[in-house]
Amino acid sequence: PRPTYCRVSMTGPAYYGRRRAPAQGVMSRADVPLRPAATVMLLRDHPDDGLQVFMLQRTLSAAFARGMYVFPGGRVDPADAAPEVESVCQGLDDAEASAILGVRSGGLAYWVAAIRECFEEAGFLLAYADDGRLVDLGGAEAQARYGAYRVALHDGTLSLADLCRREGLRLAIDHMHFFHAWSTPPGRPRRCDTRVFLAEVPAAQEGVHDDMETVSSHWISPQAAIARNDAGSFGLMGPTRKQLETFAQVGSAAALVDLARLATDYPVYRPAVPPAR
Repeated sequence: PRPTYCRVSMTGPAYYGRRRAPAQGVMSRADVPLRPAATVMLLRDHPDDGLQVFMLQRTLSAAFARGMYVFPGGRVDPADAAPEVESVCQGLDDAEASAILGVRSGGLAYWVAAIRECFEEAGFLLAYADDGRLVDLGGAEAQARYGAYRVALHDGTLSLADLCRREGLRLAIDHMHFFHAWSTPPGRPRRCDTRVFLAEVPAAQEGVHDDMETVSSHWISPQAAIARNDAGSFGLMGPTRKQLETFAQVGSAAALVDLARLATDYPVYRPAVPPAR
């Protein structure tokens, strides 16, 4: 059976600290703390296929979601909230980002984490060059240089702020739009408080999986992903499928981005935990 979800309204700072009490009958496992995480769903409009989203397949050796198709994303690292990061961001400061997410401080780190994970896992870098355009990663020299940066970010020998300073870039915070949040309920061995963002793909970039955490990558329409999941050939976690079902109701990438950009009330989804047997 498909999982069910609790939808909770979230409006600006009033969300801070508001957590729904665990439902009766949840698993008796000792509660695991929520870990902050961020995901970005990259969108484009295909001339024949319509709205498409970029998806990655996780390696079969992954500790979590092995073999599943996912959007780029991961946990928020301490470096994502380092004081020097704000100086290389464009569009929001931490106070503004925190107000949107409904947290007292540290909201900007979710945007930064989503950009970092997207570059590490998928090869797309949401950042502006000094001409104000999203950075062009075309050409053999740029691909080699940024490929090395990607590896260094992944192994922790380079920070995103350092990359921006070396290349004269600014993180495109205003190109990403907060869409909603997913919160793992108590009783699960891994729990994340995930903020989900939307962004149209940079025109001058070609993404590809990292061959470490992810082993294949695809542009696919929401309808095709859902159909392949139904056929058993495209593994999806419940939250991922739920988001694709939402996308399937919208006609274009621009329309989806407008929904997120103009929103003032953001849903928080919590998968319902079945009663312990």
